[in-house]
This record gives sequence, structure tokens and C-alpha cells, in this order.
Amino acid sequence: MLSYQHAYHAGNLADVHKHAALSWMLDYLRAKPKPLSYIESHAGRALYRLDAAEAEKTGEAAQGIAKVAGWFEAAHPYARVLAETRVAHGATAYPGSPEIAARLLRAEDRLHLAELHPQEHAALAAAMGARAKVHRRDGLEMAVALTPPEPRRGLLLIDPSWEIKEDYRQVPQAIRRVARKWPVGCIVLWYPILRDRPHAPMLRQLERDIPEAVRHEVAFPPARPGHGMTGSGLFVVNPPYGFHQQAQWLTARFATLAPQP
Repeated sequence: MLSYQHAYHAGNLADVHKHAALSWMLDYLRAKPKPLSYIESHAGRALYRLDAAEAEKTGEAAQGIAKVAGWFEAAHPYARVLAETRVAHGATAYPGSPEIAARLLRAEDRLHLAELHPQEHAALAAAMGARAKVHRRDGLEMAVALTPPEPRRGLLLIDPSWEIKEDYRQVPQAIRRVARKWPVGCIVLWYPILRDRPHAPMLRQLERDIPEAVRHEVAFPPARPGHGMTGSGLFVVNPPYGFHQQAQWLTARFATLAPQP
């Protein structure tokens, strides 16, 4: 569980899908003059460098944000955060979801971030400073414990590494518990679409538990020969108004990529 480091995958096409949707949702939620809570179960280190050895080893960023950044007009919240991050940290900097949340949300909003990996936790705490409460604890346990949060409006992002098969069983259980405790919360689950489709039973369970939730998936070519990820998925409970249109827009952008072999 503690071996995963997102630096190898930062800025890939799954990040583009997840972070573009997340940026849009947070930007929408903050438009109301009421404070909100942001909770993230598997936060990572918040800031990445796309010229780092890890990113160059996999080539995923080169096939991801480096290729498709032009999809997003300057006014899109994802494009705004990308631009702000590069001004602050250099042209090859890439914001993870904690950095996206910290840049989009306001001083009155509350951010709770969980990360168990010791080096990633240290980097996350250094990057966030006083902008967020950084927890070194199990993220699903934290999400259940902190909900309903104060302020009560808000969003929970669940984004495991999915390297442990048990995640596919534990995640639906946690979402079911959080949704019962926090019926007004927006819960966003990201999952990879792999060739052997280990996510399929999990989604069947989630759709039985919360049939009114929205599922959005995009497909894309593998980042390199033999790479098993061929798409990205989001399962969203209580999506903000207008999310359907934003999801359709992303579907159209991803459809322009070369077809899968």
C-alpha cells in the first residue's frame, strides 16, 4: 500500500479527466457565498514536476497534459490552476488535486487531506503549509470519521492507488457509510479502467446502493505499449448542477484522441 507514488503518473490522461472535472465542480461550489469543506482520502504530494525522472520514465505526462492542454480555454478553472501553478513553481510544475483545491477554494473553506506514505505525507504537508489540515491516517477511515463535516456543504474526493484488490471492496462500503451520514455531500470517486475491468463488480454494487449517482467514463489509448489503463472513470454522488454538460464536453474532447489498438 505504501509503495505507490503518483509522480510516475502525474499529468496523464486520467489526471486530465479527473482534475478537469474536479476543478469545474469546486469552482461551481465556491460560487455560492457560503463556506464549504473539501476532504480527500488519498492526497499524494500535491505538487509534481513533469520533467522529473519518474514522469520521464513512464512518458504518461507527455501523452497526457502535454498533448491536450490546448483543449482548455484560459477561463476554465483547470487551465487557471495550471497557469497559476506554473507561475508559482515553474513551467514543468503540475498540480495534484490538493493543490487544485487549495488554489480554487477560499480562506473560509476547510481542507482535510489524508496521506499514509511517509515521504508523500511530508511533501504534502510542506506544499500545503497552513492552507489545509494534513492527516497521516487511513483516508477512508478519515472520510467516515469527519462526515458530516463543518461546514456542511462540500466535496469528498476518493482516489486510491487501486494497487490493492481490497480497495474494490472497501471503497463501496465507505461511500455507503458517508452517503448515509452526509446526504448533502458531493462524493467523487475516481477509478481506472483497466483491460481486465476489476472495477466492474464495484460499480455494480455502487449503482445498487446509490442509483441516483452519476457515472462518467472516458477512453483513451494506452500511454505506452503494454500499458493496461485504457480509460478513466468518475462515480459522483450529488453532482453539482451543470455537471452533465461539463461531462459531455469532456467526452467530446477525449473522443478526438487516436482510437485504441
